[in-house]
Amino acid sequence: MAKGKSTTTKVAKKYTGLSADERAAAKARVKELKAEAEGKAGENAVQQAIAEMPGLDRSMAKSLHAIVKENAPTLTPKTWYGMPAYANGEGKVVCFYQSAAKFKTRYATIGFTDSANLDDGNMWPNYYALKKLGAAEEAKIAALVKKAVS
Repeated sequence: MAKGKSTTTKVAKKYTGLSADERAAAKARVKELKAEAEGKAGENAVQQAIAEMPGLDRSMAKSLHAIVKENAPTLTPKTWYGMPAYANGEGKVVCFYQSAAKFKTRYATIGFTDSANLDDGNMWPNYYALKKLGAAEEAKIAALVKKAVS
């Protein structure tokens, strides 16, 4: 052994960055950006994303899609990280749906970005957990969507 050389070997560090699901979402986002640039994004992409969801997630996403179309017709459907989303005239996402199955969580989520007009004082909710959609939840979402675009 040469003088000054270490006898220890380098141990590879395990990468603890993005999970496989997070990497898939990032790849979906890149694909979406390309589709938008080519003018191939929109309603069809959202319908395809919804169709690929399992049972309850698909049912809730269909309901949410109908609620947004009825209560905020100015919003444009698009996918965002592979999930249904709805953008304003500037192309900024206002609200989105995230299925429970996507990241293996116990509930789905409807979220609102900073482009949504939901401001209420110094603090307000902008993500909502969804386990099931009934008439009461659909009415609340409709009111939130209307307020978001007001």
